[in-house]
Amino acid sequence: MVQYQNTLKRKYTFEGKGLHSGQKVRMTLVPAEAGTGIRFLRKDVSDDAFIPAVVDYVTLTNRGTTLEKDGLKVSTIEHILSCFYALGVDNAVIELDNFEAPILDGSAKPYTDAICPDGLLTQDAPREYYNVTEPLHFLDEKTGSELTILPAESFSADLTIDYGSKVLGVQTSHYDEGMDYAAEIAPCRTFVFFHELEFLYSNGLIKGGDLENALVIVEHPVPEETVRKMASLFNVEHIDVKPDGYLDNVVPRFTNECARHKMLDILGDFSLVGYRIRGRIVANKSGHRVNTEMARLIRTQMIGNNRN
Repeated sequence: MVQYQNTLKRKYTFEGKGLHSGQKVRMTLVPAEAGTGIRFLRKDVSDDAFIPAVVDYVTLTNRGTTLEKDGLKVSTIEHILSCFYALGVDNAVIELDNFEAPILDGSAKPYTDAICPDGLLTQDAPREYYNVTEPLHFLDEKTGSELTILPAESFSADLTIDYGSKVLGVQTSHYDEGMDYAAEIAPCRTFVFFHELEFLYSNGLIKGGDLENALVIVEHPVPEETVRKMASLFNVEHIDVKPDGYLDNVVPRFTNECARHKMLDILGDFSLVGYRIRGRIVANKSGHRVNTEMARLIRTQMIGNNRN
């Protein structure tokens, strides 16, 4: 059965700040013609400053995925790409007036809340697929992150995260094309360990973090003075540690929200292959680096392989 390409029915605009830069940004999602693919446009630079959403242009994967082309970059793009991939948006232009996408609430929920009620526009062009024909494996020996993709008739993914954390424990997540992404994956927010916060901030990251767009995991007892310092850093009057080991800034939406957010990231990063995938992903302690390295491996092997 032939599957057809889709685009958005209308434009959608989101305003916020970048998670790491802290800079204000306006992002508009724009419908595009069949065959366009997903492209970013740095409107603050020019009307033709495009960066294709493909892994060829990945330059950084530290706490987010960054694309760069001809000296222009866009960063922290995985959430909107995850939404597009799971909902089935094949063609769209993502306009930005700054280099980092807005973090919003730390999940993809604001995007699905806007797009899903309208549905998508089906286009008169067949969708292209990459069929995984043999197992591929990538291991990051430094971190222990590993990812395998296996032949399958449709796309699915299973992942496990284990950071040796008594708070998180071992969490798993599953995704397949029959699931309700908007309900099960999109609402899941990014997460960070409390002991990482000061280090990340002092190294020029999470300047847009406001303790409303992330789950904060408190693995070890924290002196009250340190808690007060973090509250001051993020401009809140008071924060506390709940008995379950999470900071009381937000309430978890799922018991395995952290694993589900890692699944959200996998979908966004794998969209950078540039084609829909028929294959089964098995991931352990996944991250942006291992995700994009596997996407790069797949993309380099596409020539000479059957895509349809």
